[in-house]
Amino acid sequence: MQTDVRMIQLLMELRRQGITDTDVLSAMETTPRELFVPAVFQDRAYDNVALPVDAGQTISQPYVVAYMTAQLELKSAHRVLEVGTGTGYQTAILAKLVRRVYTIERHASLAEKAQERLKKLKLFNVDFRVSDGMRGWPGQAPFDRIIVTAAARENPPQELLNQLNIKGLIVIPIDRGVDGQVLVRIRRTAQGFQSTDLLPVKFVPLLEGVAKSDGADG
Repeated sequence: MQTDVRMIQLLMELRRQGITDTDVLSAMETTPRELFVPAVFQDRAYDNVALPVDAGQTISQPYVVAYMTAQLELKSAHRVLEVGTGTGYQTAILAKLVRRVYTIERHASLAEKAQERLKKLKLFNVDFRVSDGMRGWPGQAPFDRIIVTAAARENPPQELLNQLNIKGLIVIPIDRGVDGQVLVRIRRTAQGFQSTDLLPVKFVPLLEGVAKSDGADG
């Protein structure tokens, strides 16, 4: 019952912050965040903050998850690529909203645990891959939408942009150095790419390759 009250309070806070997409809110409401949060932070599972998780990563602030999801303008028939599975929380939200999710994680331990969590939630429309997220998933491209949950340095990887359908969208944090990180939405058109800055954010960096161990990068 305590979890139900905390969830209601979180949803009310998200609405006050401008999240009005009822499908996104419904997906958040039916996804138990405590399943994705380390035991030491269980009492903060429904706080509207980012929290540290394994391998030096984080589970994003619920507002950021909801905002990024809403900015994707998802439809039920969409095929979505997620770069940065992490705990699988964002993955679970996506899986409730679209036909298929293809999610890439560079830490094998994180991917394995995320897959177990989604099985518990009976979400079976997700394909997992341990790989270099900067290269995307060419064998399943093109995608209707791409979401990246780590910050690219200066520009989004061209390989990801190339894997978008015409009229497709990518939502990605970009690290602009001294100017900080900004969340960017890029729409692919027949003529090229149209980019829109959305809001300041703070994500772990988007790194090349696959992690060599379960420890933090760097």
